Amino acid sequence: QVQLVESGGGSVQAGGSLRLSCAASGYTYSSGCMGWFRQKPGKEREGVAAIWFGGGFTYYADSVKGRFTVSQDNAKNTLYLQMNSLIPEDSAVYYCAADDTPRRCRVALQGYLEVWGQGTLVTVSS
Repeated sequence: QVQLVESGGGSVQAGGSLRLSCAASGYTYSSGCMGWFRQKPGKEREGVAAIWFGGGFTYYADSVKGRFTVSQDNAKNTLYLQMNSLIPEDSAVYYCAADDTPRRCRVALQGYLEVWGQGTLVTVSS
């Protein structure tokens, strides 16, 4: 059974940093994709960053470009999201997702990925 487990969320002041981790078990997405999404209270879920391993692409939402960096550790089957220069608008529940279908990975930030984690809360105070 495929599982994604996020960790690293917490509370931080504006301007601070956090690193989220997403550990995948039960499957290795070496040619698929993994990504980070977030959902703010009362808002729809939005794509933040993703890596399509098979296509060699990295995607970022405009709102996080230059501040967030997505990376992977293949040996640990883990995806990371380094978040710097955090602002209160970054506060949300952050979810990790994964898929191995090129058709969905090509547009990963649209959020139609197959497997999802349970989420981790990030709170940024001003």
